[in-house]
Amino acid sequence: MTASQSPRPDTPSSSAKTDAAPLSDLPADLSSAPSATVANADNPKQLAAVYIKGMAMGAADIVPGVSGGTIALIAGIYERLINALGSIGPSLWQVFRQHGGIKGLLAVWRQVDATFLLFLLLGIATSFATLAGLIKHLLDNQPLLIWSFFFGLVVATVVILLSEIKRWNAARAGLFVIGIVTAVVISNLPLLATTPSLPYLFFAGAVAICAMILPGISGSFILLLMGAYDTVLEAVHTLNLTIIITLMAGMATGLLIFTRVLKWLLARFYQGTLALLTGFIAGSLVKVWPWKVDALGTLNSEAVNNVAPWHYPAGAQWLTTLGLMLLGAILVSALSWWGNRTKRVQPIK
Repeated sequence: MTASQSPRPDTPSSSAKTDAAPLSDLPADLSSAPSATVANADNPKQLAAVYIKGMAMGAADIVPGVSGGTIALIAGIYERLINALGSIGPSLWQVFRQHGGIKGLLAVWRQVDATFLLFLLLGIATSFATLAGLIKHLLDNQPLLIWSFFFGLVVATVVILLSEIKRWNAARAGLFVIGIVTAVVISNLPLLATTPSLPYLFFAGAVAICAMILPGISGSFILLLMGAYDTVLEAVHTLNLTIIITLMAGMATGLLIFTRVLKWLLARFYQGTLALLTGFIAGSLVKVWPWKVDALGTLNSEAVNNVAPWHYPAGAQWLTTLGLMLLGAILVSALSWWGNRTKRVQPIK
């Protein structure tokens, strides 16, 4: 069974221009050798690493405005994730028919890198089950602390990724700015007040899953913007299968379409795509700014308006906030280093 192709080609196609960087210019923790691909046969230690990275992604996804895609990118598993999701499609039927029976199912399993996806999803689910309550409590009762931590994490992520973009030019700088502007605009859009229909929920699911894949844009925040967040939470709480299935169908559709587009962009325009994704992450800083108040300038769970630290009603609390920012930066730097250490490739057969 031939492993799936890495999203970055060795050399530009003769029929189309590409900004895929040569091996010598690619960052160690976000790139692999052009003639290599991620192997499917992970050992227990590597699967444990995937599981822990999934937990980190889940913890980030719980916080509105923070994307699990950001963690996947900095942890060195983003391209493998996009490759795995992008391999899901009608072509799997041909893979199954070619082998047939149990062998066909195993071939499909390997083709979509299902073991990797399974352990990643288990890690995400573990975070939702164990950390959601704690993070929600901190957001409601100690928002300055939790936002300070994630602000430092996002700043460090942007610095790391910017250092890995090679040969800056006007096009890549423009894409970086477009990413920033897009994330800032999305973060400041007014919330829609609507009673969503089933077709609207299908569309909202498709859009939200695309946002979840993109670093810097929160899928849960997109649902909030589209006025579907409360409906979805209520459906999950009451087990309204009609709404849940409709939303999941929209998510599956968006996932299959968008990951193929993103995989194509990473294959042909890796450096430009990385600049755009880094811009998304940088733009999300307005959403994770620690010092927030409500419309009346007071502190409560509805505080969403950014203010200068010295205008914060409870005081800037510099020692605590800067300490937590530093902690977030150290952790994401360690995650990046660990992602480089645990990323594994093997030659294409």
